[in-house]
Amino acid sequence: MICKTMLLLPFAYVLGSLPWGVIWTRIFSGVDVRSAGSKNIGAYNVFRVAGKMPGLMTLGGDLFKGAIPVLVGISWLGVSDWKGEVLVCLVALSAFAGHLFPVFLGFKGGKGVATAAGCFLVISPFALLVCVLVYIFVLCCWGYSSAGSLSAAAILPGSIWLATHSAPITGCAFIMALLIFIRHKDNIKRLFEGTEHSSLRR
Repeated sequence: MICKTMLLLPFAYVLGSLPWGVIWTRIFSGVDVRSAGSKNIGAYNVFRVAGKMPGLMTLGGDLFKGAIPVLVGISWLGVSDWKGEVLVCLVALSAFAGHLFPVFLGFKGGKGVATAAGCFLVISPFALLVCVLVYIFVLCCWGYSSAGSLSAAAILPGSIWLATHSAPITGCAFIMALLIFIRHKDNIKRLFEGTEHSSLRR
């Protein structure tokens, strides 16, 4: 099991490092998304800069690079006891770290929301569904994608605990949520100042 984990961790990190936002924006528009819009490599900024199709493709890519390593990890390692859960969480965190600190972009990556969602899509679809519904509710009521993402991240650990009653998986969710908040520090400042870009206006 340890040998498999040692193989999975770098695989998850490298897969998580794939900068789909940069790739698709360059292909579809010739623009470096890191120098346009909010300068974030995530799906929402790609949508703003390059259009709906590259945005959706970026979202799908970021989801899959979180889901695939976790799916392989569960298949290889299992989650029948807390040790297996810890190892799978390490795989999930490696993929997540790849997105935040991608080797292909000088370790300057995105905010991690979609990649975290991909991880928990495999671990607990029900908990993820709750988070997605919260995101949609906040987005529809207040019009800010960042506020929706932060709200979803805030309830992620609690949702995971209610769905799994697993301390390792809940701890993994807490770490990801904390890092998502840290990555959104500029958005949080703009939300308080009333200068955040509304996601309901293109």
